[in-house]
Formats: sequence, structure tokens, C-alpha cells
Amino acid sequence: MGQHVIIVRGRIARRIREEAERLGVSVDEYLVELLSQGLDPRGKAVEYIEAAEELLKEAQGELARDNVRQAAEKVWGAAALAVKAYAWWREGKRLTSHGELWEYMRVMVKEIGPWVRDAWMYGSGMHVCFYEDWCAQEDVEASMEHVEKLVREVAARIKNSLTYLD
Repeated sequence: MGQHVIIVRGRIARRIREEAERLGVSVDEYLVELLSQGLDPRGKAVEYIEAAEELLKEAQGELARDNVRQAAEKVWGAAALAVKAYAWWREGKRLTSHGELWEYMRVMVKEIGPWVRDAWMYGSGMHVCFYEDWCAQEDVEASMEHVEKLVREVAARIKNSLTYLD
């Protein structure tokens, strides 16, 4: 299945961006939340982690086009979505703030391992990079490696548990 592109312009695009900014999330995160509203927690976990995997692929494409800032935003989004996916999967819990993401990262550190904190810190650095535009391509590449490990681990846990439950 190929990649699909939807272009949204004007008032609708502006409203989507404004709502995402008001909530302190990326446009991708905001849209995943909207589109997964009718799903049960397991379904939401799958949607979130698959969106995180897609964001990492998009980040690679942005780097190939020398768009470091957009790549950084996508790496940050992937890290945030991985933590949100884990919370949905583990407890059916919706995380709605940056503070809750940080708290849940600490739950993941206890359950998965201390390397999760490093991956989260790299992802958080990309959030700063997007807003401040300070980092270079090699910074995003290094961060992406750590965040990819986090996304892979969460995806494996979610998908393995679903095969046992179904």
C-alpha cells in the first residue's frame, strides 16, 4: 500500500494547526487522537504506535531533503506517540499533557529499562530543536536512532500481546 497525501488548506488547515498548538501536540498527534476516538484502548495503542513508525519514516525523508527542522518535529512526535501508545496499551490511559508524558516515561523506565529515559531525552531535544531551530542534521540522526529503538520496543510489546489475546 502506497503513501497517501491529503492536502488541507485555508481555514480548516489553520484550525487544525491552532488546535494542535493549543493542546501542545503536533498536527500528527492531534489527527491520530481525532481519528482513534471510537477505538478501544488496544486499538488506540496500535494506531498510536503505527503513527509513530510512520513519523520516523517521514523524518528520514525530511532529512534526505535537508529539512532538519521538520525531521526534528517528526522524531519528537514519534517519541511522544510511543509513550502515549504504551499508556493506552498498558493501562487504557490517555495522556494529555507534556507533564503526563514525562510521568509515564518514568513508568516505562521501571518496566522496560533505563535506556528509555535516554531515548525520551533525545526525543525531547528534538521538540526544542523544532521550536528553536538550533540543531544540525547529525543531531537529528543521532536522536532518531534512540527514538527508533523506543518505537520498536513499544511496537513489539503491543503487537506481541495482541497475537496472544486474539
